[in-house]
Amino acid sequence: MRQRRPVRSPNAIPQPAFGQVSRGYDPIRVISEDQVEAIHQAALRLLAEQGMRVLNGTALDHFRRAGARVEGQMVYPDPGLIEGLLATVPRTFTIAARNRAKDLRFGGNDMVFASVGGPAYVMDLDRGRRDGTLQDLQDFLRLCQSLNVIQQDSGGPLEPMDLPASTRHLDLYLSQCTLLDKSWQLNALGRERTMDGIEMAAIVMGWSLDDLARTPMMMGVINTNSPRQLDVPMAEGLITLAEHGQVAIVTPFTLAGAMAPVSLAGALVLQHAEAMFGVALTQIVRPGVPVMYGGFTSNVDMKTGAPAFGTPEYAKAAQASGQLARRIGVPFRSSNTTAANALDAQAAYESMMSLWGCLMGGAHLVIHGAGWMHGGLTASFEKLILDAELLGMMQAYFRPIAVTEDALSLDAIAEAGVGGHFFGTAQTMAQYETAFHPPMLSNWDSHPNWLAKGAEEAPARANRIWKDLLAGYEEPPLDEGIREALEDFVTRRKMEGGAPTN
Repeated sequence: MRQRRPVRSPNAIPQPAFGQVSRGYDPIRVISEDQVEAIHQAALRLLAEQGMRVLNGTALDHFRRAGARVEGQMVYPDPGLIEGLLATVPRTFTIAARNRAKDLRFGGNDMVFASVGGPAYVMDLDRGRRDGTLQDLQDFLRLCQSLNVIQQDSGGPLEPMDLPASTRHLDLYLSQCTLLDKSWQLNALGRERTMDGIEMAAIVMGWSLDDLARTPMMMGVINTNSPRQLDVPMAEGLITLAEHGQVAIVTPFTLAGAMAPVSLAGALVLQHAEAMFGVALTQIVRPGVPVMYGGFTSNVDMKTGAPAFGTPEYAKAAQASGQLARRIGVPFRSSNTTAANALDAQAAYESMMSLWGCLMGGAHLVIHGAGWMHGGLTASFEKLILDAELLGMMQAYFRPIAVTEDALSLDAIAEAGVGGHFFGTAQTMAQYETAFHPPMLSNWDSHPNWLAKGAEEAPARANRIWKDLLAGYEEPPLDEGIREALEDFVTRRKMEGGAPTN
């Protein structure tokens, strides 16, 4: 009996199914192996001779006990200590999601696409740019849940500025736990915020903290204060993550010409030294804990000092960073970035340059993968859709070309004949729905048809798509007992005052 095709809505938004697509191509190498080694050795020498300032006493104690030379707040680890600690880092790991069918693999050829994380502002075509609110945050999370190509939330897509700074992370975590069944990151700014996220992750899974340590679920970004400083909140966040078996994403913010040398090689030396330092600390705290090497080296506009993103320098630095991360055997994080001020051609081409750079550089995690605007200061609803389109295109690019007997198409060529066409061949009829990547945002109408339909440009289409997705959002089911436990936890922690704000 012939199987009936599912009924399709003509207005359905085309999306691939949720799931990871492995990178089938070798990463691009923009520097030679000798040059990788030169940067690596220079970074080790930098740590041993010039050191890192550490403002947290517990972190200083950890390095002292591990055998590093500590003088006041300066730590001078020798190369042997750093390389010995790097040897215990897992090359691959898995992060659990509330829906275990959405667990994520990191390392090897696997890639994870995460949403924008952390901007203070939000924007859309209807309301313009404004301070973020809890409603905006929750709507953004609903869209992240609805977009299959987004596999993880990057620790809150925007700051809800209408909530108290000491407790807004609790409302974020509650929203992530209830509105998503995908993976999400926590806010690793200090011990209290980090611990609140870890405890709420355990509650939503019905696990103990020991269970969570055995099956990691939480990740958090740890930024060093470039050049060569690890502050108190970031040190506390890193140590807390490592103590509980969760993943620190150690990411220096090395802007060439500002917080890093103007030469890309020098900026990469500084990035590599700071990243290795943070990675090493995780292994002192808990040997074998998974950790990621974050690369965020870009350049500044030398006329104004403003950060520039999506540049050729950013792409090359991302690809070189991938080589450095592979040199030390640590999974690699990069980002999708743009400095554009409007959802225009610049926003698209800088983002595609960034994605090409980091994904062909071997990135295992793309943070800020969708929704980043204004150099990271703003989360944009329309940019979320544009970037989801770009991410879907990259996923399709990484799917291998089939070279099977059927794909070679000799029968179809014979059926079409000389001077014929392939629209009606058996092969085309069997595959016409699945042969090519279907765009979510792109419009392929002829110019007259496009005009006749209202000449809708990409920003307007993106505006319509996110509203359609939001209207169709369905909250993933959650046991009422778990929901009550989460709400009780949030209430108690708010009564206790939440987390420090300085």
